[in-house]
Amino acid sequence: METNGEVAGLLLAAGGGRRLGGRPKALLPYRGRPLVEHAVEMLRAGGCGPVHVVLGAAADEVRGQADLSGCVIVTNPRWEEGMGTSLRAGLASLAGHEQDAETPDTRRAGSAAGAGHPGAAVICLVDQPGVGAEAVARVLAAARAGEDLPSALVSAVYGAQRGHPVLFGSSRWAAVAGSAGGDRGARRYLREHAEQTLLVECGDVADPADIDTPADLRILDETARGATER
Repeated sequence: METNGEVAGLLLAAGGGRRLGGRPKALLPYRGRPLVEHAVEMLRAGGCGPVHVVLGAAADEVRGQADLSGCVIVTNPRWEEGMGTSLRAGLASLAGHEQDAETPDTRRAGSAAGAGHPGAAVICLVDQPGVGAEAVARVLAAARAGEDLPSALVSAVYGAQRGHPVLFGSSRWAAVAGSAGGDRGARRYLREHAEQTLLVECGDVADPADIDTPADLRILDETARGATER
């Protein structure tokens, strides 16, 4: 696979918010705009080049309400089967295999359409507003400090707990996609390659709490308030 030296951002934003009463997570309001816009901005501010966004639940509504200009938008028609399908769709898009991603309306814009493929991708989840640009930048910097970006494998860690962002070099994408299933995402691959994974502590700059239930919606207010106070 020919790479262009860029590190892409891959945002998984297809969740339907079943435990939130069917409210798509991408459209949850955060600091006056849809949460998906904040997540895209976070990846860009952290140093990612092209940003691929995987949509699923209410995809047309998200495209209509959120400003995703400059992103590669990937629609995952199998989003209800779990996060693994979105990860596979996003990795296929990064590699330029839209037919494998099952994304008939994949839309490319800006530098994302450039020659070659990114050397690596930083994976983030849309429902973790406390994971910001500083965590992305740390993970990305650790990967670039190595000798071979396409073989890099880096994960943020919060104390003893691994979490997002996670960076996969492009030579790993096919194997990651092959191991992804259900809601496991890349967990199986990371478990099997634990000794190869470079862990980067991010607990001092990020909070990996995610939004799954109505009680978790407080995270949006708390994170926004914390950002304002800084």
